[in-house]
Amino acid sequence: MIDRYLRFCRMLDIAARGLCSVAALALAAAVLLIVVLRYGFGVGYIELQDAASYAFAALAIFSIPVCLAHQGHVRVEVISEKLGERYRRGSDIVALVLFLIPVFGLLIWAYWPDLAYSWSIREASVETGGLGGLFLLKTALPLAAALTILQGIAAVLARRPL
Repeated sequence: MIDRYLRFCRMLDIAARGLCSVAALALAAAVLLIVVLRYGFGVGYIELQDAASYAFAALAIFSIPVCLAHQGHVRVEVISEKLGERYRRGSDIVALVLFLIPVFGLLIWAYWPDLAYSWSIREASVETGGLGGLFLLKTALPLAAALTILQGIAAVLARRPL
């Protein structure tokens, strides 16, 4: 059962890394195009600026569970380096139960009414002539929070540091 869960979390991590890669490429392309069009031809497009903003937001949001899955976050515990593996394992479980799950669970719960409203009106960009689909981007926040919770549980089950 645990192996199946860990495999599922690895697949979610691969999907999140793929999404981050696509978002990074889209961001780079949009910014390059904005700069070339603006300074080379004196033309600006709100849609391109929105595309760059959407790509940056997706990249930033989905980088959190990817970072957790690959142990890329910064640990601030100076004491844990001197204590044994048993202490670190216990502190990771405490951090998961007391901090990670409640904080990201609260984020999902508190954001849900705004997300539901955004979907109900099919929210678009606030800029005139901007891109639609802002409600899809807003869905990324609770989705990434859920992925972060799943990756935190997977880290504890796999016995690797959070």
